[in-house]
Amino acid sequence: MISSYSSSDPTTQIFQGTKNQIIQENPAMDSPQTRKAGLNLPTGMSETSLRLESFSGSFRAISNLSSPSKSSTCSDRFIPCRSSSRLHTFGLNDKASPVKEGGNEAYARLLKSELFGSDFGSFSPAGGGGGVPSPLSPSKNMLRFKTDHSAPNSPYSPSILRNDSGFSNESLTPPKPPRKVPKTPHKVLDAPSLQDDFYLNLVDWSSQNVLAVGLGTCVYLWSASNSKVTKLCDLGPNDGVCSVQWTKEGSYLSIGTNLGRVQVWDGTQCKRVRTMGGHQTRTGVLAWNSRILASGSRDRNILQHDLRVSNDCISKLVGHKSEVCGLKWSNDDRELASGGNDNQLLVWNQHSQQPALRLTEHTAAVKAIAWSPHQSGLLVSGGGTADRCIRFWNTTNGHQLNSIDTGSQVCNLAWSKNVNEIVSTHGYSQNQIMVWKYPSMGKVATLTGHSMRVLYLAMSPDGQTIVTGAGDETLRFWNVFPSVKTHTPVKDTGLWSLGRTQIR
Repeated sequence: MISSYSSSDPTTQIFQGTKNQIIQENPAMDSPQTRKAGLNLPTGMSETSLRLESFSGSFRAISNLSSPSKSSTCSDRFIPCRSSSRLHTFGLNDKASPVKEGGNEAYARLLKSELFGSDFGSFSPAGGGGGVPSPLSPSKNMLRFKTDHSAPNSPYSPSILRNDSGFSNESLTPPKPPRKVPKTPHKVLDAPSLQDDFYLNLVDWSSQNVLAVGLGTCVYLWSASNSKVTKLCDLGPNDGVCSVQWTKEGSYLSIGTNLGRVQVWDGTQCKRVRTMGGHQTRTGVLAWNSRILASGSRDRNILQHDLRVSNDCISKLVGHKSEVCGLKWSNDDRELASGGNDNQLLVWNQHSQQPALRLTEHTAAVKAIAWSPHQSGLLVSGGGTADRCIRFWNTTNGHQLNSIDTGSQVCNLAWSKNVNEIVSTHGYSQNQIMVWKYPSMGKVATLTGHSMRVLYLAMSPDGQTIVTGAGDETLRFWNVFPSVKTHTPVKDTGLWSLGRTQIR
C-alpha cells in the first residue's frame, strides 16, 4: 500500500562512488538501518544526479533521473504522459469525412477511448446523428451488432434480434396467453339406449347443423339451431343401428344395421331412398366421399356403394383379418384409410383393390382415424387399450412421423379445420377428452365429465363445437376450438350444463 507523500521528513543519502553503493537512513525508525544496493549508472550520468525521496509509512523509493539541463521522471518502464503528447499533430481531432456521415467520427471517438482512456476528450451522448455513444454509457444501438452466444435464453438471443435493424417486434410484445378452453360442457342431452360398444359409430353432425344419433333400433335427428328432435326411423325388433353417416352436403343420411344392410335416408323429408346389402353381419362404420359410400363390417370386408348405379356395391376391398371399425376418406377423395380389430391400419387408393399401405405399428384395435385438412397426405390414427398411442403417418411414403402415448384407450380423433389442433376422446381408464396442438403435441386442454368410455365424437359445421357420447347415455357439447375468422377464445358457458335436454 502506498502512503501519502511527506516532504517534512529529511532523508540522508550517503554515496560511496567507488563501490556504486547507496545507504539510506530513515530517522523515523528507532535505530538507523542501512541497506546496500549496487547501481549501474548509464554512461555520462554522475552519482550526484541521483536523488532519493522517502515516503512516510511503508518504505518505498522513487528515483528521479535528471540531466544538467532538464529533469524528467523515470520508472521501470516507459509510460508517456498523455497530457503533453500534442495529439493534434496526428490529425485525430479533425472533423469526420463527408463521404460517410458520422462513420469516421464514431471510429475516431472509439479509437481515442481505447488508446488514451475515457478521460481524454469528451463524448457526446448518443443522438439522432448516427454516432456511436461512449462505451461507458451504452444504449440500445450498441446491441444491433452483438449476439450473445453464451446464453441462448438471453433476451438478446438471435431468435429475437434482427440482423441489422435492432430488436424485432416479438421482443417488445409479451407472449400470447394460452387459449382458454371451457372445462365444462355448455349443453348435455340425455341419450337413452346409447350403446357402450367400442366398434360402433352412432353419432354424426351434418353440414346443415343436424345431429344424427342411433339409439337402439331407432335413429333420431336433433337440430342444433332450434333443438327440435325428430325420429327418423325405427328398424324394428329384429335389427339395430350400428352406424350413421351424413353425406358432405348434409341432405342424406346412411345407416348401417346389425343385419349387414346399408340404408340411405332423405333427412329433410324423413324418407328412405335405398337399401343395399352385401355384408354378412353388422355394418359398424360408414364413410362418404363426394359420390362413393364405403362401409366396413364385422365380416372383415369393405364395400363401396354408388347410388348412381343399380348394383348394391361396385367393389370389395379385402385386407383386414378382423372386424373393420375405422373408416375415413381423405379430403381430396383419393385415399381411403381403414382400421380394424386386427391392429392394422390400411390405406387404399382408387387404382387397386389391394392396400397401398399396410401399417402395423399399433398393438390394439384401430378405430380412431383422421386426415389433416391442413396438409396433404398426413394421417393420424389411435390405438385401443393395449396400445393407447396416437400415431402420425406420411401416406406418401408410409413413414411414421410421430407417436404419443396418451395413457388411455383412444376411441376417436378429429382434426380442427379452423386451427392446426386435434381432439381425441378416450376410454379405459380415464374417459377424458384431450385437445392437442400439432405438430408439437402440447396439451391445450383436458376435459372430463363422462363416467364411461367416450366412444362417439362429431364436430359442428363451424368447427368450434364438438359433441361426445358415451355409455353413460349422455351427449355432451364442448366449445373447444376458436372461430376460423376471429380466433378469439370461446366463452365459458359452463352454467348451461346444469340443465339437461332429452333427445327423445
